[in-house]
Amino acid sequence: MNKLGVNIDHVATVRQARRADEPDPVWAAAEAELGGADGITFHLREDRRHITDRDAELLKRTVATKLNMEMTLDPGIVKIALRLKPDQCTLVPEHRQELTTEGGLDVARLRRRLAPVVKRLNGAGIITSAFIEPAKEQVLASAACGFKAIELWTGGYAHAQNEPAQAAALEELVIALELGWDCGLTVHAGHGLTYRNIEPVAALGGFEEFNIGHSIVARAVFVGLRAAVREMKRLLDRALQTAAVLDRFDVEEAAQKK
Repeated sequence: MNKLGVNIDHVATVRQARRADEPDPVWAAAEAELGGADGITFHLREDRRHITDRDAELLKRTVATKLNMEMTLDPGIVKIALRLKPDQCTLVPEHRQELTTEGGLDVARLRRRLAPVVKRLNGAGIITSAFIEPAKEQVLASAACGFKAIELWTGGYAHAQNEPAQAAALEELVIALELGWDCGLTVHAGHGLTYRNIEPVAALGGFEEFNIGHSIVARAVFVGLRAAVREMKRLLDRALQTAAVLDRFDVEEAAQKK
């Protein structure tokens, strides 16, 4: 089953553009859940550019599905995570000037700094995940560091300029996905996924969850958040059904050849 985690940061971005009290990302989380979201993702940045401490507190109290907090190694943010105890904490890179998180966390390079934080979060009963690029060294380093899950950066696929580049990016995702399984990790995926490009990735099978924000919030401007979430869920389900049909065809073809 392809689960859908809805990132509500972009709702908060609209609110913060006017320093107003609407639209409320906490209400957006409720609407997303009513539309069928399997989880809610938010990023509490050091500069609080969109999600605020107030939002984080209320999300913890009100989200009925899985609550996933994206965060850095900043000691203040770690302290908040240990107090809030969301269901999952996803460690991500963070740069002040970026519009959104670009690229994956370099777990291989930061392993010594990451390991103590991961241990503390695990000890608090929080699922730990690393947002990484689909590279062998990063998957192996994540497992060695103690993470329970990884979220593969799908930007290489989403930003591919032609079919060969897209196919190569999908192959990278498959290799990292299978390596993650071999390491005993739960594997998620996210970044740049839209209504137009989600199905080939979802049809790969094996991803526990897809985290999608901007595309869903953009569609919600026209159809409402509940409808936007339902539509994405339908695409995820259709991709799995297509994959199942193709698998049966391959098995039948192989049997006929024998």
